[in-house]
Amino acid sequence: MVPVSFAFPFCGEEFRLTKSRALFWPRENALLVADLHLEKASFFARHNQFLPPYDTRETLERVAETIRETGARRVYTLGDNFHDSQGSQTLGEHESGMLAALTRAVDWVWLTGNHDPAMEARSGGTIVDELEIAGMVLRHRAMRGETRPELSGHYHPRVQVKIHHRRINRPCAVVAHSGNATCGRMILPAFGALTGGMDAGDPAILKALQPAAAIDAVVPAGRKLARFPLWRERG
Repeated sequence: MVPVSFAFPFCGEEFRLTKSRALFWPRENALLVADLHLEKASFFARHNQFLPPYDTRETLERVAETIRETGARRVYTLGDNFHDSQGSQTLGEHESGMLAALTRAVDWVWLTGNHDPAMEARSGGTIVDELEIAGMVLRHRAMRGETRPELSGHYHPRVQVKIHHRRINRPCAVVAHSGNATCGRMILPAFGALTGGMDAGDPAILKALQPAAAIDAVVPAGRKLARFPLWRERG
């Protein structure tokens, strides 16, 4: 199967942004997904807000499909894997089996986030707070002032634009350029089936990616990647 993804350069590496909202790193044969928020519906149910309880299954099915499409042998999750640290204890039998099968099939690494700082890897995988691979820092939340290449999640960015009288609101990646081809920072879109979003141009996102020379929203559109300028350094 040909991956539904779009290649683009970032920090001297080639990455592929998939239509499923994941990032594939060919050289590392690694798939990165942010903000799965597994068991979000069950979390709300425990607080008497009842939502259809199928979000975890849908999210895991999309992860499995993206692994098959890309052929990834490693998966890095960039935090907020479960909607709370106890999420792995509320998995249904079917969902628990799905997750265990995924973590056996690939080298699976969980990075913790603000929603699940004390999560347990009950279904396999390794847990870390953050990681550096080939000079690329992987963490949940972008660290303002970071000068190394960085991949993160947390903000659930969405691009909101009007094209040909149509208003488009889609999950996107946000890419900060430093002016140096070997350095940049990227916030991934939320991967989870039951996740909201923040305007990619929100001041909180732009501040988190400083210092930068330029910041763009990047989103698959048709047969190409579309870029929308969000911020430019005054000069």
